[in-house]
Amino acid sequence: MHFINSMNIPEYKTLLTGANGFVGTNISLDLLHKPGHKLFALDVAVAENKYFEIFYTWKNLQAINWNEIDIVIHLAGKAHDTSNTSNAQDYFDINVDLTKKIFDLFLTSGASKFIFFSSVKAVADTVSGAVLTEEIPPNPLTPYGQSKLAAEQYIFAQPLPADKKVYILRPCMIHGPGNKGNLNLLYKLAKKGLPWPLGAFKNSRSFTSIQNLQFVIRDLIEKDIEPGTYQLADDEPLSTNDLIQLMAGSFNKKAHIWNISPKIIQLMAKAGDRIGLPLNSERLKKLTESYVVSNQKLKMALGIEKMPYTSREGMKKTLASFS
Repeated sequence: MHFINSMNIPEYKTLLTGANGFVGTNISLDLLHKPGHKLFALDVAVAENKYFEIFYTWKNLQAINWNEIDIVIHLAGKAHDTSNTSNAQDYFDINVDLTKKIFDLFLTSGASKFIFFSSVKAVADTVSGAVLTEEIPPNPLTPYGQSKLAAEQYIFAQPLPADKKVYILRPCMIHGPGNKGNLNLLYKLAKKGLPWPLGAFKNSRSFTSIQNLQFVIRDLIEKDIEPGTYQLADDEPLSTNDLIQLMAGSFNKKAHIWNISPKIIQLMAKAGDRIGLPLNSERLKKLTESYVVSNQKLKMALGIEKMPYTSREGMKKTLASFS
C-alpha cells in the first residue's frame, strides 16, 4: 500500500486478471471513482473501456512491474459449461495452470494480498445437508469444480512470506448488470409471458449479488481482514418460483406458474439431452435443485451482521438491468 502524498489517502494499486469479464468489469466500475484506487488490467485482448490505468495482455505479461502492485485479484478462468461440451483438460489448463503462473509471480512481487476467485463448486456439486459451510470436506465431481479445488490446493501448498495474505473466495451464482447465462434465459422466458412449468419443484438457492461482491472486495482491499477461505453469498436464499415472480413483477406482469408433475418434466429434460432442446438435465438441475450456502464465516471476518443488499434487492437491480 502506498499513500497519495498531498491528501495522505491510502493508494491501492490493484491488478485484475480476467478484467474484461462480467465480474472484472463490475469490480472495476465500483473501484473506478473510489479515492485512492488505481487499477491495472490483465486479459486476453485489450479492453474497449477506460476503467484501467494500464491494460496488459497475457502476451506481454513480462511488461508488468510487479513491485508496483499492492493487490492481485485473480478472476481469469474457464467458467462452468452447462452444455457439457468442453474438454475436461481445458479446465485444468486454464483454471490451474494460469493460477499457478499468477500466484508464483505474486509470491516474488511487492504485492501484499492475493484474492482468488474459486467457486462453491470446488466443494460440492449438490448440497446433501441443509447448508453448505466451509467445514464440509471438498468433493467436487465435475472437471470445473475439480480444477478450482486443484488451484486452491496449489495456492495453500506454497510457502507464504509473512508480509503476504491470501484470500480464497467461493461465490455461488453471481448476478448483476452484464450477467449472462441461465438467469438471463429465465428472464427472457418470463418476459414473453409464457407459463413457468416447473412450479411443482420446491427449492432454495443462494445467490451472490454483484453489489455484495463489490462490498466484500473493497473491504478485503482496504481493511486488515483475516486471510483464509470464505464462501460468498447473499443472506437469504430464493426459490426458482420466487425468481419467476420477481421477474414478472419487474415488467408489471403476473407470474403464471404451472405445477406439472416432476416425472413428466424429467422425461422432457432427458429428451433435451438427446436432441439439444433448451431444457436438458443439467439446466433442469440448476433451475430446481436446492443449494444453500452459508456466508456466516465471511460476515464474522468482515465484522458485519448482514450483507449490504438483501437477495431480493440485488436480484431486482439485476432484473432492471436486463430491461
